[in-house]
Amino acid sequence: MAGRMAGRIADGQDDGGRALPMKPARVQAAETPGDGLAAPLVIAAVIVAALYFAREILIPIAIAVLLSFVIGPLVALLRKLRLGRIPSVGVAVLLLLAVVAGLGGLIGMQVADLSTGLPRYQRTIAEKAENLKAGPLGDLAGYMRSINHQIQQAGAPEQKPQEQKPQEQKPASGKPAPPPSVQNPDKPVLVEVRDREPGPVELAEKVLAPVISPLATLGIVFVVLIFILVQREDLRDRMIRLVGSSDLHRTTVAMDDAALRLSRFFLVQLGLNASFGLAIGVGLWLIGVPNPILWGIFSALMRFVPYIGAFLSALLPLALAAAVDPGWNMVLATAALFLVLEPLVGQFIEPLVYGHSTGLSPFAVLVSALFWTWLWGPVGLLLSTPLTVCLVVLGRHVDKLEFLDVLFGDRPALTPVENFYQRMLADDPDEAQELAEAILAQCSLSSYYDEVALKGLQLAATDARRGVLTESQLERIRVGIAQLIEDLSDRDDAAPETKPTLAGRLLSGRQDEDAPCEAAPAVPDAPAPEDLPEAWRHEGAVLCVAGRGPLDEAASMMLAQLLGKHGFGTRVVPFEDVTRSGIAALDAAGARMICVSYLEISGTPAHLRYLVQRLRRRVPEAQVLVGLWPADDAVLTDPDARATLGADHYAVSLREGVEACLEAVRDVPADRPAPEPPAASRPAREPEHAEA
Repeated sequence: MAGRMAGRIADGQDDGGRALPMKPARVQAAETPGDGLAAPLVIAAVIVAALYFAREILIPIAIAVLLSFVIGPLVALLRKLRLGRIPSVGVAVLLLLAVVAGLGGLIGMQVADLSTGLPRYQRTIAEKAENLKAGPLGDLAGYMRSINHQIQQAGAPEQKPQEQKPQEQKPASGKPAPPPSVQNPDKPVLVEVRDREPGPVELAEKVLAPVISPLATLGIVFVVLIFILVQREDLRDRMIRLVGSSDLHRTTVAMDDAALRLSRFFLVQLGLNASFGLAIGVGLWLIGVPNPILWGIFSALMRFVPYIGAFLSALLPLALAAAVDPGWNMVLATAALFLVLEPLVGQFIEPLVYGHSTGLSPFAVLVSALFWTWLWGPVGLLLSTPLTVCLVVLGRHVDKLEFLDVLFGDRPALTPVENFYQRMLADDPDEAQELAEAILAQCSLSSYYDEVALKGLQLAATDARRGVLTESQLERIRVGIAQLIEDLSDRDDAAPETKPTLAGRLLSGRQDEDAPCEAAPAVPDAPAPEDLPEAWRHEGAVLCVAGRGPLDEAASMMLAQLLGKHGFGTRVVPFEDVTRSGIAALDAAGARMICVSYLEISGTPAHLRYLVQRLRRRVPEAQVLVGLWPADDAVLTDPDARATLGADHYAVSLREGVEACLEAVRDVPADRPAPEPPAASRPAREPEHAEA
């Protein structure tokens, strides 16, 4: 994936890797950003308007689609028992209808029972209010009112006393003056208007009106649900025709897999919320709050509302507990029940069952809740998270809808490689280290270097070859890489034990290819560092030579660090020390292995061949390893090209480099004396173009 990404970033090159002259981009009038955004904005506005004005029809359809995911596994199970398609759907829908009718009847009885105690609850609330007024709170309220009155008096302007008019003067007796006499002695006539008694039809309409609309919606839901379950394969084929008819096999597998994962996820979520409601109902029953069944069902439903649903469901039981108990013990016990159960379920049980999240980013959950509530009211609030989860799963399985996953999913918008490169460009090594720590919680250090850091360096090397990176940016990247390598020096090259969450298995069908790196250790069955021969453990036993690229030294530092963690004595050699003019002064005493690191060689490997020849002449006893880290480069995959280079070992990853060094240790006898550096002499002159 990084190779293709690097190819995209390296646009503007010919087949040989040479940079083509870049022409200034020109934007025609028809390609302005405003013209490109007009059509999507119009389409989005039309979709939102359709969702709003057609909500009476779309809400039952949306509920039916979500219910089809819930009872779909039951229908599949009944069909496996050879019950037939229509009977299986009928049995499943009847069971669901029985559950809904039972819950509806139970809620109705609980509400009727609750209404009978309302007068008593009102008296208790009034008594508590009077007690609060007579207690410290009442004194505090009076004190605040007196302060407010004093502030108003201090801020009011002083008024001069005015002479009273004769008609406003009070009589000498001190009693108020009588009101003026009414000129019209006639008294008003009281008129009372009475409605006629409603007839049987009007009375029935008045009683049934609040019930007709929910029953009609429920009927539409079950009718649509039956058709979805019966025509499931046909609807799937039509969706495939719309989103991916060019690759029928892949799209069919993706759609079936998405439906299965959504069914499992919704069943798990329904089970958790029902268990939460059951625990709340039992707890309220033990506390003594009336109608605990009603509040248990209400809490289970409200928990579908993200973040605040469970706490909002506690408001009514708290108010009822305050109305029932003359004291405050029941209120405190009810509050403690919710404050203990919700964090326990949300922070401990949910992560164990299906991970910390629903596959949505927190911002997407909030925005979707606001959006669907604005469109469809309270029903939209309950359906916001399930509907958005469906959209995200479609985006992860259907290429044309990938933007939905980017907008609402909790996966990073950039790949780890792109994040690494962006942090280095932004001169933010601290955030790069934070990202590295998160990835190293799932994989080994060598895997992180191979799958993330080296590929990020390849992107930077490609940009440097294209000339889009300035020298100051390159220097920032080099300094940032060096700091990151130093910060990771205390980590062992071992794979942590990680367990995939159920959320990852349920919500994403591409977890394996989205993993940032492999979880395997760098070198399986590698010997302990102290078991290496002494000749390989002293400093300089392995020389990590950097290529001539601007970032090759960073790759050599990574390889040197990994070799050091396996017991090798290493030293990083910059490219300036192995040029024609500098190799004579190279300190190669005791060197047994020379590892040359290249991120890219820009086409012809002639300069690499001459570098290997110089190293051979300078340290003839040492083995030479050539590491060309882009694994898809044809130089190391072609046997003829390998023979031309003349090295002893070849590697396309840091892990292979470590394995090659360990293999060299096993092949060379431990009692072999360390090679002595030859007398300093200027090597034979090479063609001028070798260092070009």
